Amino acid sequence: MFKKISFPLTLLISGMLCFACGSKQAENNSTEGQNGWTSLFDGESLIGWKPLGGEAEFKIEDGAIVGIATANTPNTFLSTEKEYGDYILELDLKIEDETSNSGIIIRGQYDPEGNDGQGLVYGYQVEADPTDRAWSGGIYDEARRGWLYPLTLNPEAKDAFKMGEYNHYRIEAIGNEIKTWINGQEVAYVVDDMDAKGIIGLQVHSIGNPEHAGRKTYFKNIRIKTENLEPKPFEKDVFVVTNVDNHLTDYEKENGWKLLFNGQNSEGWVGAYKETFPDGGWTINEGVLTIEAAGGGESTNVGDIVTEEEYSAFDLAFQFKLTEGANSGVKYFVTLSEGNEGSAIGLEYQILDDERHPDAKKGRDGNRTLASLYDLIKADKPSRFVKPIGEWNHGRVVVYPNNHVEHYLNGVKVLEYERGSEAYKDLVAKSKYKVWDNFGQAEKGHILLQDHGNKVSFKTIKLKELQ
Repeated sequence: MFKKISFPLTLLISGMLCFACGSKQAENNSTEGQNGWTSLFDGESLIGWKPLGGEAEFKIEDGAIVGIATANTPNTFLSTEKEYGDYILELDLKIEDETSNSGIIIRGQYDPEGNDGQGLVYGYQVEADPTDRAWSGGIYDEARRGWLYPLTLNPEAKDAFKMGEYNHYRIEAIGNEIKTWINGQEVAYVVDDMDAKGIIGLQVHSIGNPEHAGRKTYFKNIRIKTENLEPKPFEKDVFVVTNVDNHLTDYEKENGWKLLFNGQNSEGWVGAYKETFPDGGWTINEGVLTIEAAGGGESTNVGDIVTEEEYSAFDLAFQFKLTEGANSGVKYFVTLSEGNEGSAIGLEYQILDDERHPDAKKGRDGNRTLASLYDLIKADKPSRFVKPIGEWNHGRVVVYPNNHVEHYLNGVKVLEYERGSEAYKDLVAKSKYKVWDNFGQAEKGHILLQDHGNKVSFKTIKLKELQ
């Protein structure tokens, strides 16, 4: 026989059960709440979120937000109603089809009048790239500057993302530093000060093929921490993209990077074949080193400048800005021993306005164009990775201890070769450099910035010696 339970006791038991359920739900929704984490998604509703920019559908399935690709609509972002500044964001993301490009907008901006009145979300985006390119975790500047950190800069991280599985993203946006991880793998590191706060958005990319409509992207376990932030250090030696002028992070300093140009004076530089820095022609103003225009002749004005130190194996990164029709270059393994007239001899990362300077059509098969190994190897550069005249470009030259050499432009590797190989020697034999014995094969040399008579500017010139 069952005993009848009194009404007050029933209320007490019900209350205890509800409290336990509520406590469990709170625990699920604010994982590690005691450590400062806050859940941005309760697993049941889209409270605190709103779609922006397009008309893709979002719904909830099994405790996950599901974004559904929709034809004839722009990129759509399920965005937080609240803006965030400094934070650590974690979430799990799953893509089931390689057509379902996605990503996470961080510190995003919104223009309701943009995109012909449909609204435009723009700003930093951490990529989810299911294609063979595999740039997941890279940092893209949506609807603004394009790629800030393609995974050509960290190819070891390209296999971190797994198709058809939930991938754990960790994103740190603290001060002017943005770092990303996927499944514990360190992916991207950008220093940039364009946006200090903004929305968080979950992307469903636009589709060009209506047959791809209905394909899904999944997001869950979305949590954020905004106080008492402790940055997680990168353990591996990952290249840092810096858009803050003449600045090195502590991480870079610890890994051996140094500034070749301090942004204030000519310390560390002298004129080629000279003992001092040129009195005129080269100017330093507001952190920018500029060779002024002087008729377009090669080293006919004040001449090139070179580093006082010499280097053998190194990672060299720099920013440069061209004026219309300009020509210059960054040379390496410059020995100043050839006794030639004009610019000092060395391997050259070509800096050129390809469309307006006649040198682009000289040489062989385009080997005098922007980012090429001048007169030897043409740079294979997608046009979308070339910044317009008057904007800053990122150049990079890596010379490994085994004499493997790579050129990069705005984060994309555009050529590579083996210094001193038979293939290299064959190229030299067909070039203007054939008159110099063992051209470009010196054990060490100076870094050179070229005076070619056109106005060209440089900043954030940094180098790490490689062992």
